Amino acid sequence: MESQLLLSGNEAVARAAWEVGVDMGVGYPGTPSTETLEALSKLEDVYTEWSPNEKVALEVAAGASFAGSRVLVTMKHVGLNVAADPLMTLAYTGVNGGLVILVADDPGMHSSQNEQDSHNYAGFAGVIMLDPADPQEAYDMTKRAFEISESHDSVVIVRSSVRVAHTKQMVSVGERKGAIKQAFKRNPAKWIMMPAYAKGARIKRDDHLATFAQSANCDELNRVELADKTLGIICSGVVYTYVKEALPEASILKLGITNPLPQALLEEFAHSVERVVVAEEADSILEREIRAAGIECEGLSCPRRGELTPALIRAALGLSTAEVNEAFTVAPRPPMLCSGCPHRPVFYALKKMGAIVTGDIGCYTLGAIPPLEAIDTCVCMGASVSMAHGLEVSRSLDKKRGEESTTGDAPVVGIIGDSTFAHSGITGAVNTVYNAGGGTIVILDNRITAMTGHQGNPVNGITLQHRATKELELEPLLRACGVDRVRTEDPNDLAAVTNALKEETSADEFSVIIFRSPCILLTRSWPAAYKVDVATCRGCKVCTKLGCPAIEFDSQTRKAHIDEKGCRGCGLCEQVCDFGAIACTEGETN
Repeated sequence: MESQLLLSGNEAVARAAWEVGVDMGVGYPGTPSTETLEALSKLEDVYTEWSPNEKVALEVAAGASFAGSRVLVTMKHVGLNVAADPLMTLAYTGVNGGLVILVADDPGMHSSQNEQDSHNYAGFAGVIMLDPADPQEAYDMTKRAFEISESHDSVVIVRSSVRVAHTKQMVSVGERKGAIKQAFKRNPAKWIMMPAYAKGARIKRDDHLATFAQSANCDELNRVELADKTLGIICSGVVYTYVKEALPEASILKLGITNPLPQALLEEFAHSVERVVVAEEADSILEREIRAAGIECEGLSCPRRGELTPALIRAALGLSTAEVNEAFTVAPRPPMLCSGCPHRPVFYALKKMGAIVTGDIGCYTLGAIPPLEAIDTCVCMGASVSMAHGLEVSRSLDKKRGEESTTGDAPVVGIIGDSTFAHSGITGAVNTVYNAGGGTIVILDNRITAMTGHQGNPVNGITLQHRATKELELEPLLRACGVDRVRTEDPNDLAAVTNALKEETSADEFSVIIFRSPCILLTRSWPAAYKVDVATCRGCKVCTKLGCPAIEFDSQTRKAHIDEKGCRGCGLCEQVCDFGAIACTEGETN
């Protein structure tokens, strides 16, 4: 029985996967994709798990597909980089049970370290890609994706974006139907990609794509909306909604299938209008591919960065001037670590000692911004550990040549979170030990994957569906990797933090410090708040350099002030005040 539910694009993908009888959902949390797997985990008769990283997730999915299960894999755009290794070969092997990857792009970098257009991966790997424009299409296309995956023996990517993922819409849904599980069959030529078999598999992949490309010309996922024939717009995904708003009278070819492109349909549309313009966010992939197919077209003269808007589309076509409506501007609100965050003392100490800090991906990246300003690099998941080793090697080479190091004599510290260390930091640590490297790595173990919304990870031992399991113990793991100097400290004790950092960065061998304390948001009952004694306060502003949202400085009285409702009682401010002007109050904040 069909009904309607108010769903986000992420929830719609999860619902559709559940309805087609998916056995398993697997992925790694990453905004804007995270809620997809969380939503699926709450539905009946489906197994879900967070993997340590996206590569592992796709490999788990491949094993389940090999056994005949239908599987949904979820990740954000940068996660597809991590999963690219198995993806490229799975494009050759094909599938048994349907295997669909939901990848969510982040134009505008709302919560990412770069912009990427995942359309690149579809053409690169040679797999089918569907491109929904709204939650209803996310639902419909996910269901089709599983059908296509099995009928064309292919991994299928459903490419979402931040607007599709998080927009809510009334979505027409159905009920779950158990899938007919495909029988497992041994077939070395299909599943073992050694050169002799891979050569034939490449031909098979290309044949499957060519066959699907023919059917794509009349597939309902691609549709033509003819109107004013002086202008024809080719677009896909959420850009379609922008085009409809910006150019309601224009003719539109909406591509729901963006790889492979429907050649005959493109030619037919181009001949039906006087001018063909390709509107797309991020890379000019569609424009390049359409031109390569011999179809005359032009791209929008918009920046290839950030999100498109209806105003930008109109401006690019000379129909209006893109202006910012001042009524909708918002006062800047710099991001910062939460009040009581256990990471803050570590960054405060690192800045005071002048360390060169290679950072990583997580909420602790906020240690890079004022007033803490304690992080010098941030590239990708796990890079902090490997980059710290690279810095140390460069310094040692300078020393061997008798030259002064370009990095001076400041200690080198790599800093990484618990979830990120499990994701891709372990191999960096193994590499440093293997190559007799030095330096110090700090693991900020706050017992959760905080930045993406408090998901579990191997280190805290919390599974997506709360199954009984074990925690990954960092100390014995590191020692098993060959790290002899491993110590664990409470980051809320500033003196202990400072002492540990000084001792370990002075050591002649590779060392790891684990600063372990739960994320302050894991509990809603905090210790007593702190208060400034105005009579004792000297107005030195040292406490304001902690970057705590609860601490303010009154420019009129020249005294510090602590918002007791915002204070989480960590006591760091009391530890840095040399004049005893900050003390704990009675009672609890909530």
